[in-house]
Amino acid sequence: MSYYFSKTLHISFDRAIAKVTESLQQSGFGILTEIDVQATMMKKLKIDMQSYKILGACNPAFAYQALQIEDKIGTMLPCNVVVQQTENGVEIAAIDPVASMQAVENPTLKEISEQVRVKLEEAIDRLED
Repeated sequence: MSYYFSKTLHISFDRAIAKVTESLQQSGFGILTEIDVQATMMKKLKIDMQSYKILGACNPAFAYQALQIEDKIGTMLPCNVVVQQTENGVEIAAIDPVASMQAVENPTLKEISEQVRVKLEEAIDRLED
C-alpha cells in the first residue's frame, strides 16, 4: 500500500497552490498550516531547492470524530498535502490517511480514515491544468 496519492499539473506553482486549496475546500478541508520548505532550507541551510510547500489540511468534522475515538490522534493530524515543482510539472501529493492510521489498532478510526481518504482523493482527482 502506498502512503500517498498524487497528481501532476502543468501550471505555475502559485496557481497549483490556489487550485489545491480551492479543491480541498470543496471537499470540506481547510488549510491550518503552510510550510514553505524552499524558504526554510534557504534561510537555515543556505540551500536553494525547488518550490516545495506542505499544506496542513483539516476537515474539522472528521478531526473531531477521530479525537473522540483516540485522544492522542492529534499527533497524526492534520493531513499533509505536498505541492512541489518537479521537472515534469507541479506535483500534488496527499497522505493516504488509511496508511498513516494503520499503526492505531482501532476499527472505528479505520472507518473514519477511509472516509477522509475518499474526500482527499476527490480533492486531488478534481485538479486540472
